[in-house]
Amino acid sequence: MADDDQDHTAPVGGVGEPTGPQQPPQNTFVPPVSGASPMPPPPATPAADRVYSAWQARGETDYIFHYWTALGWTILTLGIYGLYVFYQLVRRMRDHNARRFELFDAALAFAWEEAGQQGLQEELTPSFQRAAAHMDVLRRMTGDFRDPVIWLVLAIIARGIVEVIAFILLDKDLVKHDRAEVGVEYELSLIFGRLGQSVPMPDQSRVKGENNYVGRIVATVFSLGIYLFWWYYNQMNDPNRHFEGNWVQEDAMVAAVRALRGMAPPPLSKESR
Repeated sequence: MADDDQDHTAPVGGVGEPTGPQQPPQNTFVPPVSGASPMPPPPATPAADRVYSAWQARGETDYIFHYWTALGWTILTLGIYGLYVFYQLVRRMRDHNARRFELFDAALAFAWEEAGQQGLQEELTPSFQRAAAHMDVLRRMTGDFRDPVIWLVLAIIARGIVEVIAFILLDKDLVKHDRAEVGVEYELSLIFGRLGQSVPMPDQSRVKGENNYVGRIVATVFSLGIYLFWWYYNQMNDPNRHFEGNWVQEDAMVAAVRALRGMAPPPLSKESR
């Protein structure tokens, strides 16, 4: 046979076994051992650790705006930086609500465990039930359509109109969110006080009323959009104050949790200094 016609099939030896080195089979299914129990799920994170993790995450969620800096960069970039500002306005409220829900959920779970150890669950059940009703509001808000990327794309397509719609929704979110938060904070203050740790009562007067949306839209139209700058200021400053007010009670609650666990108070976060 000519060299060009040679069979290049790998030689075999024995009973159909390749003689050359073999590669290990990929994605080989290994059948389970008969009678073996399934792999147990990972252990649940302790409630106290969840409280601490949610507290530490506020630097990632509670973005603080400085209006004049933002306005300056918006002017210098011919409005481009304003799109980033709009993105952050939507993102921070979405992420803040999710973080606060996790913080409260973990704090209530920890307090319930601690109440059980102190024999106070029956006495404190009404407070936990009232807190649960407020938590349901916060839970539903985590499912609202507040994807910042989608809202940013809509704002690019219909600049001005989408921003007004978003500002109305964000203001309603802040009012609804804060009312529910105050309810949960009030019950947690009672609960932790009964457990032997002081957590300050929330300032119930802090809950703002809704903006006059019709009046603001009219002012924006008749001012040829100039009033929108003031609306931007409110959308930055109102949540700023809300966040900073939250931090005082958060710090006290984390300190209470750590005290009940026999741990030293946490170091102050840079936001609280």
